[in-house]
Order: sequence, then C-alpha cells, then structure tokens
Amino acid sequence: MKLILLGAPGAGKGTIAKLLSAMDGAVQISTGDILRSAVEAGTELGRQARGYIRRGELVADELIMTLMEHRLQQADCESGFLLDGFPRTIPQAEALNQLLDKLGIALDKVLNLETSREVLLNRLTTRRTCVNRDCQAIYNLNSKPPAVAGICDQCGSEVLQRDDETEVAIAQRLTAYHTKTAPLIGFYEQQGLLMSVQSTSSEAVLKAVTEQLGLKD
Repeated sequence: MKLILLGAPGAGKGTIAKLLSAMDGAVQISTGDILRSAVEAGTELGRQARGYIRRGELVADELIMTLMEHRLQQADCESGFLLDGFPRTIPQAEALNQLLDKLGIALDKVLNLETSREVLLNRLTTRRTCVNRDCQAIYNLNSKPPAVAGICDQCGSEVLQRDDETEVAIAQRLTAYHTKTAPLIGFYEQQGLLMSVQSTSSEAVLKAVTEQLGLKD
C-alpha cells in the first residue's frame, strides 16, 4: 500500500504506521527519519540539512523533496510506503504530486486521523519517551505506564516528558497544525484520495483501512 497519513500531533500517525507496516510490509517514512539518516551518512545533502538544523531553521522544501525522491527509490519502498506526517503544507503536497508523477507512483489513499482536541491534549501531556536515542520507547502514564516509574522497560534508561509535550507547547503545535497542515484535508479530498477515520482506537482505524483497501487484517 502507498499511503499518506494526516492528523494533528497526538492523533496516532506513528502508531498506525507501525501497525500497517507490520501487516502489509510497507515501509514507514518520516521527514525526521530521512533527515537524520542523511546527516548521519555524511552525504552532501546531509551536510546541507545539518546546516539548516544547526542554524535552528526549517529545512528548505527543495532539499526535503530531493531527499524524499532518493528515499522513495530505495528497494524497500517497492513493497509500499507510509508517509508519516508528510507533506505538512500545500506547497509540499503539490511538490510531492509532481515527484510521484515523475516516479510513476500512484497513491492508494490519504488517511486522515480525526481526533478531538481534548483527547489530543490528554494523550500528549501524559506521554513519556525513553531518552536513549537507540530505543526511544513511548509510554503513556494512563494507558501504558513503565513498570518502574521513570524507567524504560526495554533498556533501563530514563523516561521523560518531551519539551514539546507540555500543555503550552502542545497548544502551540495544534495552532500551527490547523493553520498550515489542516488545509491538506481539502486538498486531497478534491483529488478523491481522502479517507477520514475517527482515531478512537488503533483497532478501529486498522479495520477501516483494511476494508477500504481490501486488505486482510
């Protein structure tokens, strides 16, 4: 399957992407992963990206699209891909359309995860993340707390609340999402690709997706 996953911070895009990947073999792709890989590999594109990051600037869309083009042509994408949180803006979506046309790739659907603000705030303010970069396991104080408070079950490292998951920071992120990213819903709806699902549970989302795409769950 070839999907784009849309949804506000905390809607569950990463979780759904992992579940769909396990079901179908499609690879999960995020711009963050692409940027980190390029920087760590020390490629020319990675050095350019590092420059933006060091300056505290957003990486230019042109560079992101070049990295995305390289990524989508790698062998593991032949089984399908799940774009997790990309594109974020209409210009990025238009550039992605051009890139997919160039590569001869057709999207199956654009999955929009609908979640209330109350649920998003609750999910994010109670989320905790392992500080170990090689682990980064995610917990929730309500639904999936670590066995020992503040300690990762998987690697034993410290588990903390991220700076961008305080209530004030989340409110800012949601405002940015509704301003810049929410318009993508209408953009893809006009193209007949949009599939909106209430993100009440992972099971409900998976059931809707498998039914729409005719997959076996």
